[in-house]
Amino acid sequence: MASKLILITGCSKGLGLAMVRSFTALGPTVIGCARNAKAMADLQRELGSPHSFTAVDVADASAVKTWAGQVQEKYGAPDLLLNNAAVIHPNAPFWKVPADRFDQVIDVNVKGLANVLRTFLPAMVKLKKGVIVNFSSGWGRSTSPEVSGYCASKYAVEGLTASLAQELPAGMAAVALNPGIINTEMLQDCFGRESASHYPDANQWAKSAVPFLLKLGPKDNGKPLTVPGIPTD
Repeated sequence: MASKLILITGCSKGLGLAMVRSFTALGPTVIGCARNAKAMADLQRELGSPHSFTAVDVADASAVKTWAGQVQEKYGAPDLLLNNAAVIHPNAPFWKVPADRFDQVIDVNVKGLANVLRTFLPAMVKLKKGVIVNFSSGWGRSTSPEVSGYCASKYAVEGLTASLAQELPAGMAAVALNPGIINTEMLQDCFGRESASHYPDANQWAKSAVPFLLKLGPKDNGKPLTVPGIPTD
């Protein structure tokens, strides 16, 4: 396990941060990014080498390309790529969601994911190994009112992942993952703090999710998966 290279986007808080700490505790080398420069610097100081954490906005294709080049030059291709970076717009009927907030959701959740895939996939495909996990949502397989942009973005993740899975060579896998319902800042924004508090927090979630993620392999290619033992409704 210690030889595994794991790459995580959106790792400054919530599920991303919980995964970073859980994976590093088990031995793999973890490479992460998020937009928050201070959070990335703090995480680098906390965990040190050989792990690496960099401030990158995945919606910025040029920045992702530069970061990916630096990562691959030093570490090579990731064994497990976790596309976790995501944002949500404030609860509102579709016609009341400001255009810039809707655009941000699509730019990060869909285009950002594509930017990361576009830059890391060629090296992984060349080696014919590696697992890509694109974080979806229950709202990528069902819908609720007032979260239309987020639903649209996660349905796109499901479709992109299913298509990508058909393109990969034998030995690789791409899966869309519903993490379940977790008490994060995003859930608190949608459900309110009181309702969100009834669900597991990110650290509790990681205890189930990280071992599950480490077991994924070619047999899982194309499957829409859900983290076991985590509430989904």
